[in-house]
Parts: sequence; structure tokens; C-alpha cells
Amino acid sequence: MQSTLRDAAKPKSQMPVWRQGLAWSVLSVEYQRILMALADRARLHQGPLTCQEMAAVFGMDVVPARVEALRSKAKRLVARGWLAEQQPGRFTLAAGVTGPGDGS
Repeated sequence: MQSTLRDAAKPKSQMPVWRQGLAWSVLSVEYQRILMALADRARLHQGPLTCQEMAAVFGMDVVPARVEALRSKAKRLVARGWLAEQQPGRFTLAAGVTGPGDGS
């Protein structure tokens, strides 16, 4: 019973700040999907992606609720150093973040 109370009181896992050598697998699948879409864009030299474009790429309905949910995730990735937002609302991988294997 005591361990159940401890487990219930655990704080939510936090997204780690990106650093060289950190694998994408430390992120949830939703965040990995965003990184993969942006890595594909970078590989194809297609430039930044907006959250509306991400929603379309992911096969979601491009409606405000979906776009805002993606924007929230993208902004969190920016804050933790995984993504860059050089122009408002246009996201790319941050410098040094290039592939899912080792975060470099």
C-alpha cells in the first residue's frame, strides 16, 4: 500500500534539455514524430515547417485545436534546445540535432 502512494505522488517525467549524444528515444513518440518530420525536411533541403503544415503531414485535421497542440509541443522542444524557431511559427531542428540515433 505504501508503494502505491509513493507511485501516485511521482512527478511527471520531464523533457530533457538536448545535449550532444542524447538519443531521441528519451522523448515521447509525439515529440519524436515532430523531430522526424523536421529531420526529413532538413535532409531534403526544404526549410522550416509551420504547425499547420505539421498537422497536414501527420494526417491530422488542420483545425485550431490540433494546430495549437502541435505548437505547444514545438515550443516546448524549442525551450529544451531540440528545435529552433528563427522566424515566428516556423520550426527547424536546432543546430547539432540531426538524427534519431544519438541526437547528433
